[in-house]
Amino acid sequence: MYKYEIIIHWSEEDNAYIAEVPELAGCMAHGKTDDEALKNIKEATTLWIETAKEFGEPIPKPKGRLMYA
Repeated sequence: MYKYEIIIHWSEEDNAYIAEVPELAGCMAHGKTDDEALKNIKEATTLWIETAKEFGEPIPKPKGRLMYA
């Protein structure tokens, strides 16, 4: 499992929890609950990294801060 910081917040506009990994540009997911958003962002993080590897793009090293906020 990757140890990137994950930020989860409630969005009134989207009526959903939004999860993002700030170190991975554009890596975001959502869910009806914070647990669902967390599950979805873990999947999105894996896909982000797999795609970066496929295209030979650099993958930032985790800074090792918060895992869930």
